[in-house]
Amino acid sequence: MEKTIKVLMINGSPRAEGNTALALREMERVFAEQGIQVETIQIGGQAIRGCVACNGCAKLGKCVYDDIVNELAVKFEKADGLVVASPVYYASANATLVACLDRLFYSSHFDKTMKVGASVVCARRGGCSATFDELNKYFTISGMPVASSQYWNSVHGRTPGEAEGDGEGRQTMRTLARNMAFLMKSIALGKEQFGLPEKEERISTSFMSTTDTSCVKK
Repeated sequence: MEKTIKVLMINGSPRAEGNTALALREMERVFAEQGIQVETIQIGGQAIRGCVACNGCAKLGKCVYDDIVNELAVKFEKADGLVVASPVYYASANATLVACLDRLFYSSHFDKTMKVGASVVCARRGGCSATFDELNKYFTISGMPVASSQYWNSVHGRTPGEAEGDGEGRQTMRTLARNMAFLMKSIALGKEQFGLPEKEERISTSFMSTTDTSCVKK
């Protein structure tokens, strides 16, 4: 297989050298050993507005707000995998990252099928599982297989560098990177031999019929 496997990693922490970055560096080292090309972009400190539901992206093919989100979309389209990492704030991902991902996934119209996704979370103590689930939903609505590890993908630490002492968390990151590398390489081989899965025409079912308005309160 001659194809170069590429991974895009998005760091949603506002701290460039925080514990979230430490977790991603564990993955970067493994990817390098596996011959996988990695690009890590930190967006947590940027002013990224949320989606305003204007649907301008349907006409433009990209978000109407021409910022880092549109830059990420170009890189995402070329990548074989996406890692999204966030610190835990109130048992949720950083709001800047959520705004970025909402717009990135909604405004980019390329096929994401079989791009491998992985989420990484970092907390002082609690909220990791809720944040982990939140981030994985972007992958599972997009036909993206989700890479797993030996434990849920989290590291623990409060002050920058504290996660260095989380041996299990760091090992979880390395295992995640190895599993993700295997998945991306296997999918690349499978695409060469079998192509992508056949897709049906999309059915969109609303909870209320557009023709039956009898139940609508006047």
